[in-house]
Amino acid sequence: MPRITVKPHDTLCPQGMTFEAKEGEVLTRALLDAGIAIPHACEMMGACATCHVYVREGFESLSPMTEAEEDKLELAWGVDDSSRLSCKVKIGKE
Repeated sequence: MPRITVKPHDTLCPQGMTFEAKEGEVLTRALLDAGIAIPHACEMMGACATCHVYVREGFESLSPMTEAEEDKLELAWGVDDSSRLSCKVKIGKE
């Protein structure tokens, strides 16, 4: 099963966390199930960019970014080459 490591974040996950997730599961759902209250104002429809995350490792094992996701990422603050919308990311094998 793939392992997800969340780096410490002041409000969402102060201690950081590592947990297992199911292959093919949407990252937002995996985070919520692990007890991390990732914002998702549009209820995971990919319409708001509040679930913006940075993927520091394992980027290549995730589902490819769609043009629609790219367009919505333009609304997020602090976007870089490792940015994704967690509601549009499906977890791969690693």
